[in-house]
Amino acid sequence: MKKNIIALIYDFDGTLSPQPMQEYTVFPELGIKPRVFWDEVKLENKKIRGEEIITYMMLMLKKANNAHLKISKSDLGKMAGNVVFFPGVENFFRRMNKFVSKESKGKIKVRHYIISSGLKEIINKTKIKGNIYKIFASEYQYDEYNAPSYPKLVVTDTVKTQFLFRINKGKEDLLESINEYMAEEDRPIPFSNMIYIGDGLTDVPCMTVATKNNGYAIAVFKPKIKNGLKTCKMLFSKARVDYIAPADYRRNSELDKFIKILLKTIIQGIIVYNSQRDMVIKRKIGEA
Repeated sequence: MKKNIIALIYDFDGTLSPQPMQEYTVFPELGIKPRVFWDEVKLENKKIRGEEIITYMMLMLKKANNAHLKISKSDLGKMAGNVVFFPGVENFFRRMNKFVSKESKGKIKVRHYIISSGLKEIINKTKIKGNIYKIFASEYQYDEYNAPSYPKLVVTDTVKTQFLFRINKGKEDLLESINEYMAEEDRPIPFSNMIYIGDGLTDVPCMTVATKNNGYAIAVFKPKIKNGLKTCKMLFSKARVDYIAPADYRRNSELDKFIKILLKTIIQGIIVYNSQRDMVIKRKIGEA
């Protein structure tokens, strides 16, 4: 199998968008102050000793019901237009597509993926959705009245890594099992063709899986925010990531330049791999 696909994989909150998506969508509708809500989530989760992502999803649903606020899938989609992105994000995906096409003379393509603990219902309706090949994110189950009833998919820090293997094996439908053995040469997107971009500790499992399997990881931070930079420096010092940069996706930014360096490296690796593959096939045909 030829390895002609590069996967650029992004976290969402704090990576593509400065704040958690709920702070642009549901919270303003409910009149909730973000810090108060997230503190309440931590307090509630401490009581029940559960999974924090489930706790926030259920608490948000409870508050919406108490306020008689409808948050159907379509309502969440309408709110998605309020989500703000870091500079350059909206044009970044197309630019990377053109860059790889030019560097590889049209032989290699890029797929953009999002893996997020946030809500798929919101991400699906954001301005960037048309550029994304696949979105893996938390979801609600909806009843016959189109009202959310409970979380049907919860994407935690460690669950995120499952989707890296799904991308790696080409088994991106959740109904497909990824546990069966698959030889490396049969996997459509090797980890060496992946770049994972995240912003903090919640991304460490994915960063580790990527870098330990010859892929790449980048940590981004909000410019002028000391805590974010401190976290990214720690991730770099612990060899969790290959590079850190401000979350500025504009042309010729520090992040833009480094991603292009990695893309060039991956492209050359793909060219060498496919060349060796073709030589082996020709030799086998000759021997036959």
